[in-house]
Amino acid sequence: MTLAYPMSDPRTARPANALTDAFDRLGMRMNFSRESEIYAQDEDAEMFYRVVSGVVRTTRVTLDGRRQVGDFYYPGDLFGLESGPEHRFAAEALTDCEIMVVRRAAVRAFAGDAELDRAMLDATHQEMERLQEHVVMLGRKSARERVASFLMSIAQRQSDGHADLPMGRQDMADYLGLTIETVSRMLTQLQGESIVEFPSSRRFQVRKWTALEALAA
Repeated sequence: MTLAYPMSDPRTARPANALTDAFDRLGMRMNFSRESEIYAQDEDAEMFYRVVSGVVRTTRVTLDGRRQVGDFYYPGDLFGLESGPEHRFAAEALTDCEIMVVRRAAVRAFAGDAELDRAMLDATHQEMERLQEHVVMLGRKSARERVASFLMSIAQRQSDGHADLPMGRQDMADYLGLTIETVSRMLTQLQGESIVEFPSSRRFQVRKWTALEALAA
């Protein structure tokens, strides 16, 4: 399980503060170009990571060769905090990224066992909530509702009326458990109904918030 949560989340304020201090004092900034690997699937989990700029994608390839997108992480998000000794998912720079990296052992030495264990517990709770929401979406929502939910989650991160899509249609499909053809068809339908407008393939604007919210709900 890959654990991630916003560093500013009030429900994790106490351990997040300790981790923030550790990152600020001990962290090293690293740059990753678009589509480059940050860490591999099944690699030893020796580091913690925080997104400074750009967007990170986590993926896992199953035994039969299929790819599952775990999630997308944005500036301020902590990722790579594992409950086991290895990374279950790989992490890749979806865009050009700047990542703050700190060794797990250094965080433990700096924050102490109790603070780090508390952070791990809180992050696990956050991850379980996020995972449950994803499972409900995959199991209970139609293809149209899944795509609407995804667009709403992206739009809510930006406030200028337009939203950038750093991921492509295949990434969306692998995250939503759909085919790329289905994702493209749902996007075309939503645009045809003037719920959203796509001036380009990687940028959209919500035209009917109420309609999109109803689908997402």
